[in-house]
Amino acid sequence: MAEPTKSSPLSELRIALPSLPLRLQEVGRFVAANDYDATTRSMRDLAAEAGADPAAFTRLAKAIGYSGWDQLRAALTEARRPSQISPFSGRAKSRRHGPNADVALVTDKLEAEGAGLLRIPAQPIADAARALHDAKRIWIAGYRSCRSVAELLNYELRLFRPEQVQLVGASGPDDLDLGAFRTGEAVIVIGFLPYTHASVRVAQAAHRAGAALIAIADSLSAPMAEGADHVLLFEAASSPGFFPSLTGAIAIAQSLAAITFSLGGTAAKKRLETTEARLAAASTYISEKG
Repeated sequence: MAEPTKSSPLSELRIALPSLPLRLQEVGRFVAANDYDATTRSMRDLAAEAGADPAAFTRLAKAIGYSGWDQLRAALTEARRPSQISPFSGRAKSRRHGPNADVALVTDKLEAEGAGLLRIPAQPIADAARALHDAKRIWIAGYRSCRSVAELLNYELRLFRPEQVQLVGASGPDDLDLGAFRTGEAVIVIGFLPYTHASVRVAQAAHRAGAALIAIADSLSAPMAEGADHVLLFEAASSPGFFPSLTGAIAIAQSLAAITFSLGGTAAKKRLETTEARLAAASTYISEKG
């Protein structure tokens, strides 16, 4: 017998509304009518617009079976994800009408990106950077659109650790690199829904080798994040537009590089200076005109 389809958080909310206290009903109707804003704006902002106490959003979440507002918001975000067969076209919305429709979309996207960045916790990134600092070698894997994030992180880390950082698959077939993972090394895997089989294979290889696994992902349930030593979450689905957002992943990658460099102290600074001198000798950059 097929398992029953799990109801969506919006359905749960609407079903529960009649049995809630009047004030929570008002907050619940506001959330139901503004479910996109509920996934992208802070609880304080939502409360101000709804004319409610921020604590009412927490009470609402608990009243319908969630442990708090963050858990309800996460469920609303997950429910907005498109199906696996249409991960991008499923996000597409009809073009807005009006003289400022395009500007409004840009504004909404920038606001959502900014709000998503504010919700990225700093401590897990600092902890993961410590693991990178301690690692004998750092491997970085990102596929399809996440390749750009992987290449950026690879570039920044190689500025001061050139012999100890490598992109998975940069110099040949991925499977050769997967067999080279070792205990004492760190493997970074970057991904968001829809997840690639390749990213999962990298994570599995890291587990087999006993390497530290750092997942930069959009969900704790991401298959490449299963069993990871460090999971660094970014919001990919909450930003409007046909394509999920990589802004949070890029911010995490650059933060990892910055903290790892700081932990490296004088030695990292000297290596960076050596790299800068080599780039200058090769005339890599255009000289500024006086």
